[in-house]
Amino acid sequence: MAENDADHGEAAPFVRLGPEAAKSPVVLSVPHAGRAYSHSLLSASRLPQPQLETLEDRLVDKLVEPALATGAVAIVAQRPRAEIDLNRDEREIDPAIVVPPPPLEALMPSARMRGGLGLIPARISGAGPIWRHRIEGSEIGRRIREIHRPYHAALEAALRQARARFGVAILLDCHSMPPRSASAGGQAEIVFGDLHGTTIAPEYLDVALQVARHAGFRTACNVPYAGGFITARHGQPVRGMHALQIEIDRSLYLADDMRTPGRGFERTGALITQIVTVLGSAAAGQPQAIAAE
Repeated sequence: MAENDADHGEAAPFVRLGPEAAKSPVVLSVPHAGRAYSHSLLSASRLPQPQLETLEDRLVDKLVEPALATGAVAIVAQRPRAEIDLNRDEREIDPAIVVPPPPLEALMPSARMRGGLGLIPARISGAGPIWRHRIEGSEIGRRIREIHRPYHAALEAALRQARARFGVAILLDCHSMPPRSASAGGQAEIVFGDLHGTTIAPEYLDVALQVARHAGFRTACNVPYAGGFITARHGQPVRGMHALQIEIDRSLYLADDMRTPGRGFERTGALITQIVTVLGSAAAGQPQAIAAE
């Protein structure tokens, strides 16, 4: 039987974890691991919950928990990506799923939206359309006001607080990606995205790459994931606020069922903790020793 979190329908949109006052320059974002599926969301879907869960970055919220010991703050979504995608511009709406259709000038068409993965996901590859009926425009507006905007406001506040104390802040936006195919053994297991050199100072990106490579992970930058709305919005190096997306191959930390922790869970969590630790040291102007573990 699938885990049913429908009783969490009134769950807060997100939680802020870590110290009240910034103790690290690093802020963690986990926008796609929410599992609080409400009764209303499930009843509106023509797909069962297990298929909606394939939209999740499954258990990435649990992966980042050990990194809180470094003093970093984490902003972790509780509402599922099926309800609203926090890594999309609020204008990336597929007009075909909204009633009444919004004016075209209020929308921002994108390849992701056309692929069914806009602000409100419209379909899942291999499963088809998600929703039984079109969604009221007023309901989408409510989700934007109550979930999307507050999440980004919380990220902005945490970054500003970190910058005020340390002079610089670094956002690590944490995601997971589908397992690589068996024929792609040489492809990256960890992909960092900085929107092609625009959202983080190169020395911080280099530090993250060194940590992952030293730990034995195959890495890549910006291919196939360069970063999304979160990285673009909050990565502003000229303001002393940097942002880096990390994509983690799910087969590194999940079991074969792609739902539960696998043998590599602790190793992958330790990688995130070490990246946060060394990024924090770099931002604070301290030596960045990358120790073998």
